Amino acid sequence: MKLTTKGRYAVMALADLAKFDPKGPVSLRDISLRQGISLLYLEQIFLKLKKKNIVNSTRGINGGYLLNKEPSKIKLSEIFYAVDEKVKTVKCNKKSKKACNGKSTKCITHNLWDELETYINIFFEKKNLNDLINQQIENK
Repeated sequence: MKLTTKGRYAVMALADLAKFDPKGPVSLRDISLRQGISLLYLEQIFLKLKKKNIVNSTRGINGGYLLNKEPSKIKLSEIFYAVDEKVKTVKCNKKSKKACNGKSTKCITHNLWDELETYINIFFEKKNLNDLINQQIENK
C-alpha cells in the first residue's frame, strides 16, 4: 500500500488549519513553517481542496484559508478524495476480469489485500480532523 506525500500533507495541513482556524484565516506560509511542507506544494494541494469546497480563501493582509465545515464534519477519506489520493492495496481494478498479476485468475493472496483495503478505507471514513486535533492534545 502506498499513500503519497500529497495525501499525507493534505491531512497534515488541514489538521494545522483546523487547529488555528478559530483565530481567523490561516496563511499557507504559516502552515508551511509549522509543518515543514514546501509552500509551492501546499499551494497545489490547496487549489484542489478549494475546488472540492473543503476550504475557502480570503485575500488581503490578514488573508488565508478557512475550513468550509466544522473539523468534526471533514472525514479523512474526503480529504484523500479531494487531492486525488486513492488508498489501494492491489494494483488491479476490482471490476476487471484480469488480476494484478496479469493472469485471468487472481493471486492466492488477492482477497487478503482486498479485505485490508476495505478496512483501511473504513478507518479513514470514520476519522475526521477533529479526531486528529483531540488526539494531539491528549498526547501532550
